[in-house]
Amino acid sequence: MRQREPAICLRTSDYSETSQVVAFLTRGTGVVRLIAKGTKRAKSKSGGALDLLAEGELIFTPSRSGGLGVLVEFTETVTRREIRRDAARLNASLYLIELAGAMLAVDDPHPEVFDLLHNALQRLGEPASPVLAVVAYFLWRLLRHVGLLGELDRCVSCRQPTAGHRGKLWFSSSAGGVLCEQCASGNGERMALDGRTTAALAALSAAESGRKVSLPDAQARRVADMLNYHAAHQLGRPLRTASSVLGRR
Repeated sequence: MRQREPAICLRTSDYSETSQVVAFLTRGTGVVRLIAKGTKRAKSKSGGALDLLAEGELIFTPSRSGGLGVLVEFTETVTRREIRRDAARLNASLYLIELAGAMLAVDDPHPEVFDLLHNALQRLGEPASPVLAVVAYFLWRLLRHVGLLGELDRCVSCRQPTAGHRGKLWFSSSAGGVLCEQCASGNGERMALDGRTTAALAALSAAESGRKVSLPDAQARRVADMLNYHAAHQLGRPLRTASSVLGRR
């Protein structure tokens, strides 16, 4: 049975001279992988080959056996012209769709993540929006939604609150959150947290509670770097597009 859903294009690969395999994040079904027959022809129903970040109305037939479904028609309704004109915004957008696709299983609905990605891409399309703050907030919200954010307001081991802590603080993905200096001493997998990172974590936590906060670029970069480190550790691999946004570790 055919389904019709709003969708964002996450990944594409060539299947043949005229067709593609396309992964979409849909609002109601989650990530779907489809064979898009003939889309590389200029006169296809989608108007040509499908591009990353394309957003619109998707009509498709889902797979019955866990393989590829079939794309019937895709009508792009949201343009990304402002993003494509700016390298920093384009790189950030490509990072967000790679992260979303890596974190979500196929055919597992997450309408909140679809809305989160849509809103983040809309923000990145606004010329005055702070790119690194958008990336940091997306990372925070996505990791929290999938249950991987970890313990950030207190030491995950001794439970000492991080607010007002005067010693060094560390983050360990394998431990599941922040560690104080004493508890971190026996943990080999960790990264140091400086004052900018802890301030950014506090700001993101405040934003979650409904307060309006701003995140300067220096803070946004530090916390995005930490959360990207955490995401890569949980996935067991680095995200290919991360270095173009955050630089190399």
